[in-house]
Amino acid sequence: MISHRNIWNAIDALAERKGLSVSALARLAGLDPTSFNPSKRTSKDGRERWPSTESLAKILDATNEDMDGFLIGGGVYTQPDIHEHPIPLLGFAQAGAGGFFDSGGFPVGQGWDEVHFPVGPDANAYALEVSGDSMLPLYRDGDVIIVSPTEQVRRGDRVVVRTQDGEVMAKILHRQTANQVELHSINPEHEPRIIKTIDLDWIARILWASQ
Repeated sequence: MISHRNIWNAIDALAERKGLSVSALARLAGLDPTSFNPSKRTSKDGRERWPSTESLAKILDATNEDMDGFLIGGGVYTQPDIHEHPIPLLGFAQAGAGGFFDSGGFPVGQGWDEVHFPVGPDANAYALEVSGDSMLPLYRDGDVIIVSPTEQVRRGDRVVVRTQDGEVMAKILHRQTANQVELHSINPEHEPRIIKTIDLDWIARILWASQ
């Protein structure tokens, strides 16, 4: 949880990184030089005070600092240790063939390649490489889509869908009921699709795509 002390520490740390006093940092941002003085950090009755959001925005702008760097620099939180891991990669055209997915949409079998990607909390993610122009203008030939079979899908999500007939497509989930799924096309030249639940093999959320 972010505390008063965290934020003031972050301001002090930002000033130090830029080789400035807190008064000079305030002046650089066009603020009163006393804006960040110790006397401004508590009220007369001893209660802790927050710096204004406007003053924070001004010092970030003046120092070309983003909020993540500001908070990390002040020890509010630490940069997560992210390592790139190999995840399964399959050509989009191959995804319609049998033997590459189980009934839940998880990758199985042989024939998968690998791509390195900083995997987050979903270790079951896999990648599909786009081929052709059917998903223009959003996804182009050669783009790689990172897909999760475990993430909950909601209306408006970009998803990959596989039918029982082996058709695989990237769509936007417009509506889902117990009986059918309504999908809108990424390419405006393609009409929306309505697929009965009984004809649906699996649906997985698109987490990220190279562009």
